[in-house]
Amino acid sequence: MKIVLFVHSLASDWNHGNAHFLRGVVSELRARNHDVQVFEPQDGWSFRNLVADHGRGPLEAFRERFPQLRSSSYDLDTLDLYAALDGAELVLVHEWNDPDLVRRVGLVRRSASFRLLFHDTHHRAVTAPEAMRRYDLSEYDGVLAFGTILRELYLQRGWAERAWTWHEAADTRVFRAQEYNGPRRDVVWIGNWGDGERTEELRTFLLGPARSLGLSGSVHGVRYPAEARRELHHSGLLYQGWLANADVPRVFAAHRATVHVPRRPYATALPGIPTIRPFEALACGIPLVSAPWDDVDGLFTAGEDYLVARDGAEMTSALAAVLRDPDLSSSLRAHGLETIRARHTCAHRVDELLEIAAELGKRARQAA
Repeated sequence: MKIVLFVHSLASDWNHGNAHFLRGVVSELRARNHDVQVFEPQDGWSFRNLVADHGRGPLEAFRERFPQLRSSSYDLDTLDLYAALDGAELVLVHEWNDPDLVRRVGLVRRSASFRLLFHDTHHRAVTAPEAMRRYDLSEYDGVLAFGTILRELYLQRGWAERAWTWHEAADTRVFRAQEYNGPRRDVVWIGNWGDGERTEELRTFLLGPARSLGLSGSVHGVRYPAEARRELHHSGLLYQGWLANADVPRVFAAHRATVHVPRRPYATALPGIPTIRPFEALACGIPLVSAPWDDVDGLFTAGEDYLVARDGAEMTSALAAVLRDPDLSSSLRAHGLETIRARHTCAHRVDELLEIAAELGKRARQAA
């Protein structure tokens, strides 16, 4: 099958978590001998910021490490969509694309037979609904939403006639447990400061417990203001800046535990969406302690796959228990890893995607 994806970026994961999932999905589709074409804007926000901060070295390293992951950059003003979509059978357009591209792909769909899906992996449906109303999905077959609550929003608001829940998952080609023979630090946090969406939560569930327990550890991510870096220093954690996603398993292996602190929209307005980091952490076999989020979609088993802390005191106690109790640590690693392998790999998501495409194809044939 020829599958075409319009993404924000495949090459850059600078403040762009969806790139992690896309890489796994594209790798899996190509491993199954599908013809996958990926298009990304030539000057996308994530790509531009990565180059501004680190030059082109990370892009060259990405191409060397993942030769099977290639994308074509385009200028929207000169993009020939009819050529790009020629022969396509399934097309996915990600939510972080220009509304004009979304509209124009829909116009091509009028005179073509491919199945067309809009892919949403963000919280703007609740935090910026006016921006989402700019997307014309009238020619789309439906929406892939990375949580049931988001899928229901599309249907309730009349933004789409059909929508499916399509959670993110771990790319287990990359995310797997690694051996580490050196001295390990206590805790690692990999994530961005959060643009005010989880500042207090990071203080409560990461900085405070690290300071109280005297933990050693590392923090990786971008968009940390000077005040945040000062707070990290006082907590005893070492700020180490941006980390290429492919290097995350190595960093997990060098630490004894990690934490998950969801952004506020996912903890409150969009329950059931953990974002991709917990999937990746569990796939790497590192014990995880999470700040509260409501797993309404039943993705995991709290208390077995990971621990949940309702406040800073519970996070402090949970981290202390994981770091001091080898049996607890081993049990969390085993349960979390088994859950990922059984239900939450990119191979599972590709199975789901192909089932949706087959369903749409069947409907189209019946309509014809």
